[in-house]
Amino acid sequence: MNDISTHYIENVTYDELAIGQSARLVRTLALSDIQAFAAVSGDYNPTHVDAEYAVQTLFHGVVAHGMWGATLISSLLGTQFPGAGTVYVDQSLHFTKPVMVGDTLTVIVTVTGKEDTTKRVALECQVVNQAGATVLSGNAVVLAPTQKVRRKAMNLPQVRTFDPQARFDALISSVSHLPAVRCAVVHPCDSESLKGALNAAHFNLVYPVLIAPEMKLRAVAEAAGLDLNGFEVINVEHSVAAAQRAAEMAANGEVEAMMKGSLHTDELMSAVVTTRALRTKRRLSHVFRFDVPMYDRPLLITDAAINIKPTLEEKADIIQNAIHLSHALGNECPNVAILSAVETVNVKMQSTLDAAALCKMADRGQIKGGVLDGPLAFDNAISMEAARIKGIESKVSGNADILAVPDLESGNMLAKQLEYLAGATTCGIVLGARIPIALTSRADSANARVASAALALMMAHQNRKVQP
Repeated sequence: MNDISTHYIENVTYDELAIGQSARLVRTLALSDIQAFAAVSGDYNPTHVDAEYAVQTLFHGVVAHGMWGATLISSLLGTQFPGAGTVYVDQSLHFTKPVMVGDTLTVIVTVTGKEDTTKRVALECQVVNQAGATVLSGNAVVLAPTQKVRRKAMNLPQVRTFDPQARFDALISSVSHLPAVRCAVVHPCDSESLKGALNAAHFNLVYPVLIAPEMKLRAVAEAAGLDLNGFEVINVEHSVAAAQRAAEMAANGEVEAMMKGSLHTDELMSAVVTTRALRTKRRLSHVFRFDVPMYDRPLLITDAAINIKPTLEEKADIIQNAIHLSHALGNECPNVAILSAVETVNVKMQSTLDAAALCKMADRGQIKGGVLDGPLAFDNAISMEAARIKGIESKVSGNADILAVPDLESGNMLAKQLEYLAGATTCGIVLGARIPIALTSRADSANARVASAALALMMAHQNRKVQP
């Protein structure tokens, strides 16, 4: 048996091949393999990519594309045996069993014939699973290389799959056990904000109360093909009046959450701040929740929308709010990275001094429920390798659940970079008031608004247990 090298590709020439000689390759199927194969091939047969559909088929679950197994044969022939210089002439395939996620396949190719004049080689191909059952078999004919080749393996781009819909579905599923709450939707006078509110109702997250100029609202609904029948509509003159009415309803206990529509954030928050009954002893702050393709867990970023240049005391509230959200999301002790441009305390950089003080406040119980570390630069907050290279020993480094930014400017730029350059999906919520406020950018999609409503639902039920 020959073992494939992870650093060099070395072929087996025609003269080195003998009848009965064989090689093998072992590979375990992951769901990401199926998704990547579907994306590259364009084969979106629901048998392979739609779990709800696949469970009703004779396979009772998602299975790999048949040709995925065939590509393993091609990989073995092209990279190892015979390897570089091999030219495919013919391949027959017989599919006998499905390949499920988690199956480990062993591919074995064996030389069964040689033709000296043409340098053709016949090979028997067999693919077996971890139980020893054959899932794929056939015969190949190739032109074998005649010259020896040993080359360093090429560094190819990594293929990473990111399924934003799956992440969205998981978030919605996580709150499916919670009864919907009555929610004031403030001035949803564009198609995405209105669609987001109605979709949130469809997912049983909220009972929306649509507060807006009614004629304008209905015109938007008609243009977008949305049906407002069955939804409560409160007519007001303009966006400022909508925000004020929503705040009054929240103060009177008529709604348990608010949701931003197409108005400016400062219009909405001004109504909340000036309504004393909605204020608590804690500072209001905003938390983004991100699903980032290159990060293995949801990432919270705060505050990138409300507090422009927070003081040390305000930062303590901002972090405590984010920790409470993390608890509601199921993380009992989140890791909080307090960001700066550097990871050492520098008296000329206020953000590093604040970070050090916040960590000591956590040590003294002034901030509770999480593990804090800082100052940390973004790289060593996110990457264990970066932290190792810089000699940082920290439970938080590389494992951050919450990123506390120095100010709104840096936080807002970070958030938008993750969304528009890194392909992250986002939602957001304002905390620190008597009720949670689902708050997204006016440019965000309906799904972002629905996800934000899911966060508001979580926090509304949390507030029933412990009033903020």
